[in-house]
Amino acid sequence: MRGLKKQRRIQVIIAAFVALGVSTALIGYGLRDGINFFRSPSQLTAEPPAPSEVFRLGGMVEEGTLERGQGETVRFRVTDGGASVPVAYTGVLPDLFEENQGMIGTGRYVNNVFEAHEILAKHDETYMPKEVVDALKEQGFYQDPNGS
Repeated sequence: MRGLKKQRRIQVIIAAFVALGVSTALIGYGLRDGINFFRSPSQLTAEPPAPSEVFRLGGMVEEGTLERGQGETVRFRVTDGGASVPVAYTGVLPDLFEENQGMIGTGRYVNNVFEAHEILAKHDETYMPKEVVDALKEQGFYQDPNGS
């Protein structure tokens, strides 16, 4: 009787580990496309990712670089004060998108151009994503609009 209880306990423990492994694998599989890493222009130029990697690029839209081409393609440069990266985006830009403003784009870095498939702009006068603020502060390029 005692050996049977021990054997049953071992089977339950093994089944729990198998269930944990399967659930971890399913969660990882489900999130594989939903995880986008953030990079600043300085990080991007220092260590360019593979062309197939999707990530987020954030910084300030460089003044004088916004070019609206034929069709819906828009080209501009994003900077963090230390480096500047060309961006190409096909689509309609957010209403609050403009030069000298913070932005985050999601896309791929192909042939030294960030090809964005999504652009997010700040949503009010003072908001800027934390990752962008941190990257700009690191480069000494950030001025707090509140004076703090």
